[in-house]
Amino acid sequence: MTSAQATVSTGEKNASNQPKPGADYTATAHKARVQDKVATGILAVIVGFIIVALVAIIVYILASGASKLVDVHFLTAKPEQFKAGGGIGPELFNSFYLLVLTLLISVPISLGAAIFLTQYAPQGRVTNIAKTAIETLSSLPSIVVGLFGMLTFVLTLHWGFSILSGALALTMFNIPILVRVIQQALEAVPRDQRDAALALGLTRWEATMHVLVPAAMPAIVTGVVLSAGRVFGEAAALIYTAGQSAPVLSWSAPIWSLSNPLNVFRPAETLAVHIWKINSEGVVPDLSAVSAGTAAVLMVCILAFDIIARIAGRALERKLTAE
Repeated sequence: MTSAQATVSTGEKNASNQPKPGADYTATAHKARVQDKVATGILAVIVGFIIVALVAIIVYILASGASKLVDVHFLTAKPEQFKAGGGIGPELFNSFYLLVLTLLISVPISLGAAIFLTQYAPQGRVTNIAKTAIETLSSLPSIVVGLFGMLTFVLTLHWGFSILSGALALTMFNIPILVRVIQQALEAVPRDQRDAALALGLTRWEATMHVLVPAAMPAIVTGVVLSAGRVFGEAAALIYTAGQSAPVLSWSAPIWSLSNPLNVFRPAETLAVHIWKINSEGVVPDLSAVSAGTAAVLMVCILAFDIIARIAGRALERKLTAE
């Protein structure tokens, strides 16, 4: 055998001993598929555990207070302090009244702030500080907002424990959340739509109100309704601002009377505060039934807000996008 033949033979042996180019790729792909399946399985288990826990809590609350959900007397009567058979009529009205006042104050302010930050505010240090402050305020514990509301509205302004103090405290709690939601909804609208409106001769305000806001309206409505559900179930902030008492209400009382339901300077106990109060200091014989029934009513209202948010969002999207 010549030296050339020996070299060729040695090269063929070395080539045969080396792994094929596709072997490493196949092994890597198989390893990646195994890792993907393991990660997917872990995530599925986590999500399944969360769903099971959430469904169990909802079913337990609704089952515990199911009898009270269809009890008209319980839904309309005033609460009792020492005997059984009380209801949650004033608390139910106070919860919706506070919610309406809070949304009437917070939605216009939040919409204006979000429009300014997305369409008018120049990008710079001040705008970044404002956005950071909004995100920080949206994560504040509600009890901190309640204590600030008590110091500002109850004590400093001498409004006492009142619906107005509670509504303004909830407004401070709600505005950062709404501003962030509306801001994201406006930023999600394609920039081409605003540029096209401006190219047609519309002013920036006209383009915002007639093009951007209608396009973002489904997301805005969904965010407002979901924030309403969160505000409706708030308790810590209202304990220190709206109070823990529910005076007897009478529509025939003068508007300045504490018995008039529309008087914003009267104290108002909401459903969430009522649950906390009767479980901490209640002495009625049917305490467990009243607590379970109130919790079930509160749960149904919050679930209704979520369902309304989805239905309203989809309906507005179909109407505004013609789909």
